[in-house]
Amino acid sequence: MKVSVIGLGRAGLPLAAVVADSGFEVVGVDLDERKCEMINRGINPIPEEAGLDELIKKHAGKNLIATPRYEDAADCNVFVVIVPLVVDENYNPDFRILEDAFRNVGGILKRGDLVALETTVPPMTTEIMAKGWLEEESGLKLGDFYLAYSPERIMTGYSISRLKEFPKVVGGVNKESGIKAFETYKKFIPNLHLVSSARVAEFIKLIEGCYRDVNIALANELFKIASELNIDFYEAREYANHEYCHIHLPSTGVGGHCIPVYPWFLIKEMEKKGKFSHIELLRTARKLNDEMINYWAEKIVLECMKINKPLNKVKICIKGITFRKGVKELYHSRNFALAKLLVEKGLNTFVYDEMLGREEVEKLGLKWIKPNEADVVFDTFELKTQVLRR
Repeated sequence: MKVSVIGLGRAGLPLAAVVADSGFEVVGVDLDERKCEMINRGINPIPEEAGLDELIKKHAGKNLIATPRYEDAADCNVFVVIVPLVVDENYNPDFRILEDAFRNVGGILKRGDLVALETTVPPMTTEIMAKGWLEEESGLKLGDFYLAYSPERIMTGYSISRLKEFPKVVGGVNKESGIKAFETYKKFIPNLHLVSSARVAEFIKLIEGCYRDVNIALANELFKIASELNIDFYEAREYANHEYCHIHLPSTGVGGHCIPVYPWFLIKEMEKKGKFSHIELLRTARKLNDEMINYWAEKIVLECMKINKPLNKVKICIKGITFRKGVKELYHSRNFALAKLLVEKGLNTFVYDEMLGREEVEKLGLKWIKPNEADVVFDTFELKTQVLRR
């Protein structure tokens, strides 16, 4: 078995490394030539990913080869597609990157090959769109090749351990594809479960994200209520949580490539069907979480008013602007959005993030400062406002 992983990003590269570490030849395809060169030299382009350095140094240039050319993977018989699916300003999915990847795989597809999609997608993407792209480009029909869906279930920073330990599901577009994919994935994924179809597997991944989004929205709302009632939310949460109750932690909202995006896939599908009453909770959760930056902006302004300076002279430091601590990524970051909101309000706003240097911050159009040089510091990861007295 020779495996090609299409897309060597934060999800694809750890997967390729784990497959290589399981003893298989892996050809990773990524259009970023510089990234491919780094990987082939044994340099990890995602240094914050625990355990990945070791695997890249061990396998890169040997049984893990990175290339920007699909034809270099022509002799592979397993293709795992894990490229980005982004949404536009109206939260509609943009399939162009995904379509390009599948059409290129279709151009080198052979009888008996397995193609598995891992990108999180709207329901029926695999059985309709992916299948169509492959058949059009290859001249083959489903049955000549196998097609399945197996959603990535990693967490950036912990991807290697999640691939080796966390439950993973796989479902085929037809029964034969499901069995073939299960037998294949079982060779490098220990905790694997076969579900009845690709559509079910797609839905599993989406409802995980919806669960998190809704419960974070609940936590944010309860946090605001507790504040109004002068109640320590964290104390209440500690004793409220038990086997049958799990209150999440409050936040500045929900960022990243996953949770703020996935509910929209289901929202948009129901809108197409005119089933607006089916998605009221998902829509409300999205609204509540996105609006949390307004709540925190108000809290920060109240802290600024305690400083004996004109409001626009108070130095505010937003500590942490990435979407999650320890992850160098700003995609849908509500912390970043909070900093920009304060700037738009005319406040003297600076940022500090342990993952970003001064130049990187300034390229984002923001001002950099050390926290101890500010008058007010808001820690986005601890949700604490500190007034520094100098």
